[in-house]
Amino acid sequence: MAREEERAAYLFLLPWLIGLVVFLIGPIIASVIISMTDWNLVSSPQWVGLANYQEMLFDDRNFWQSIRVTLYYTVLSVPLFMVSGLGLSLLLNMRLKGMNWFRTLLYLPSVLSGVAVAVLWVSLLNPDLGAVNWVLRGLGVANPPRWLSSPQWAVPSVVLMGMWGVGGSAIIYLAGLQNIPPQLYEAATIDGAGAWRKFIHITIPMLTPTLFFVLITSLLGAFQVFDTAFVLGGSRGGTSGALRFYLLNMWNEGFRNGRLGYASALAWVLVLLATIVIMIMFRTSARWVYYEHDATKA
Repeated sequence: MAREEERAAYLFLLPWLIGLVVFLIGPIIASVIISMTDWNLVSSPQWVGLANYQEMLFDDRNFWQSIRVTLYYTVLSVPLFMVSGLGLSLLLNMRLKGMNWFRTLLYLPSVLSGVAVAVLWVSLLNPDLGAVNWVLRGLGVANPPRWLSSPQWAVPSVVLMGMWGVGGSAIIYLAGLQNIPPQLYEAATIDGAGAWRKFIHITIPMLTPTLFFVLITSLLGAFQVFDTAFVLGGSRGGTSGALRFYLLNMWNEGFRNGRLGYASALAWVLVLLATIVIMIMFRTSARWVYYEHDATKA
């Protein structure tokens, strides 16, 4: 009977196992092999070994441009989104009448289509007719930024657009805030602690697991910007390649230039860089992330 149950279990698992091999493990192995070939999807692949990686590191200016743009966006966006999301969650955590409606309204933009939102912001950031510059001129700014038309303002424009969806991280912070035991605040009040001391010594330490989660997901999201950059700057990355994000550059090499082998090599470099960053985050998390019960420290 045990063998029959085991066979039945494997029979039920078989569709999932087939999907795992065909749609996940198989493509991963194939992409490693393809990254060491010169292949345009039409002719037979030609084995080139590590030549794609060598070209990427020493001869491809677009590769380094995409690295700079992605890092610039990451440095600008991740701290800003985290701080603004935390501040918004503190407001949403207040016990006021109609707060559930405000939470819903602030969360809705984060679930809208990224392409639709980008198209909307193309109009809003139009340097001549857009609503943003119209407001700035009304406030007395004689020469407002050219936004997407300016290489200096292109990435900040994407960051500004990203503020539209900050309600998504605010909801995550809100869940973390509501899991903090109220007894801690009551004890701090009895000891004479003010609002700032409660925030620094209770809210922040108890919220560090949530902060860590949002940090990891924000970093991964910053590494994978594509649809927004494509809509805002086109396939070539806007003016002077100011919006040539890493994934956009990889898409160009694979589907515009027909170099699928080189694009696969770009993908694996991105995986390597993301893995290094995430490993550093996890290795250093023990210094600042506090868990109420940590089995490794018990």
